Amino acid sequence: MHFLLGIDAGTTSVKTGLFALDGRCLAVEREEYTLDTPAPDIVELNPEIYWQACQKTVQSVLNQCSSDLSSGFDPSQIVALAVSSQGETSIMLDRFSKPLRPAIVWLDNRATVEARYLNERYHDILYQVTGETDVIPTWTACKILWIRENQPEIFKSTDKFLLVQDWLVYRLTGEYFTEASVSSSSLLCDIVKYSWWDVMLDELGISERQLPKLSRTGTVVGSLSKAAAEELGLDPRTSVVLGGMDQTAGAVGAGNILPGMVSETTGAALAVQISSFAHNLDPKYQIPVYRHSAPGLYLVCPFCPTAGMAFKWFRDTFGDLEMEKMDRGDRDAYDLLTDLAKEIPPGADGLLALPHLQGSVNPIYNSEARGVFSGFSLGHKKGHFVRAILESVAFMLRRNLDQIHLSGISTSEIRSSGGGAKSVLWNQIKADVCGVPVLTLINEEAALLGNAIQAGVACGEIKSLEEGCNQMVALGNRFIPGSDQETYQLIYSRYCDLDDTLNAYYLRKTDK
Repeated sequence: MHFLLGIDAGTTSVKTGLFALDGRCLAVEREEYTLDTPAPDIVELNPEIYWQACQKTVQSVLNQCSSDLSSGFDPSQIVALAVSSQGETSIMLDRFSKPLRPAIVWLDNRATVEARYLNERYHDILYQVTGETDVIPTWTACKILWIRENQPEIFKSTDKFLLVQDWLVYRLTGEYFTEASVSSSSLLCDIVKYSWWDVMLDELGISERQLPKLSRTGTVVGSLSKAAAEELGLDPRTSVVLGGMDQTAGAVGAGNILPGMVSETTGAALAVQISSFAHNLDPKYQIPVYRHSAPGLYLVCPFCPTAGMAFKWFRDTFGDLEMEKMDRGDRDAYDLLTDLAKEIPPGADGLLALPHLQGSVNPIYNSEARGVFSGFSLGHKKGHFVRAILESVAFMLRRNLDQIHLSGISTSEIRSSGGGAKSVLWNQIKADVCGVPVLTLINEEAALLGNAIQAGVACGEIKSLEEGCNQMVALGNRFIPGSDQETYQLIYSRYCDLDDTLNAYYLRKTDK
């Protein structure tokens, strides 16, 4: 019996999952890490932590399956693994393949001056080449330019510029490869020609030699190196496959590989995914487009930087009691906090939240935007604030869907994945706010499943991506819009008013 492994490096954790060919998830392990935030606009992480987390999760999955004697599992039965990751996070290596500095995480907003400069020069052609609607500090090109202008010795010493997926692939194989979905938002890649964008490379003063080889998503790029196999406990014959950006891999894991399908992921960030044959379906150039992990497709993918991360911030800052209960063997702290929110009516008795803890991107870009609680009084308690956070993410989802509808794309249902999809309350709020059914997945970790499917296709265990989705993707619960739908229409309107008003406030603050 053969098995497939999926590895996904997210913003605050690495996850690994082992899957059978029928889609059964045999084990999932997660290793969290804390980002370094020494200043409001700086977000970094030691690149070695990504690899250490990868090692720990793979080893934990193997140990978990090996201890179950009834499964008859042996690591040599893992024929292939695929890797996906967050986009934009920049890792710089010297000529000895050692990191020169901490990774600049995608949430980092320090490169505002560089973003403004690149936007002035390339805004008119940006969408047609990269699929991005604007130049913002998040994008890799801005981070590289910041390094060139502010840390010139690091820039001169950099032999390779990598994203997190590329870094893990290198640690697994000893080779440098990437693909266009994870590179779409780097501003270094022409997503239509499927090549590096020479104009931007020249602008930054870097060459293709300093970048990984641009290959196709879902292809085998090698086998595990001897060193990696020994560190992970895997067979060195295991094939390594490019899974793509976490959102495009997640779309595969949700079965979203046909034009017009809609899915969303509420993890650290919120991302909406719509499959499309066209890369330029939005004539106003307001909705970002990426290369899909599925061949021949693009993925319309607006995102919001802090969704589940806003809930995590609240848990870490105000959830000491719930964390203590969890440590004593009670239920998960998130579940305990959500229980408090269940007792609160829709609209949280007038309390509204804006979850823009690290700026906003879609549908309104403003790197200066920040999180807000508005309308709280002496009568509001912890559960009100939790409910307001959950509702604010649903409102962000609705705002992005409303913008997508202006481009002629309709929504009949939403397939939901990520950590947020585990919450019954959150799923129901999303259905009520958006006015369409929300469907969860049996395998909630869609990116891991998408990686497993792609690994199976790449190594010949599965005939095609379509067949893989048919046999491995299973739908879970269906949440139908209920009686709170009408109530949320008014609350959503108030949320939009608050968001627009404070967006203007932060823009005025920036101008000063």
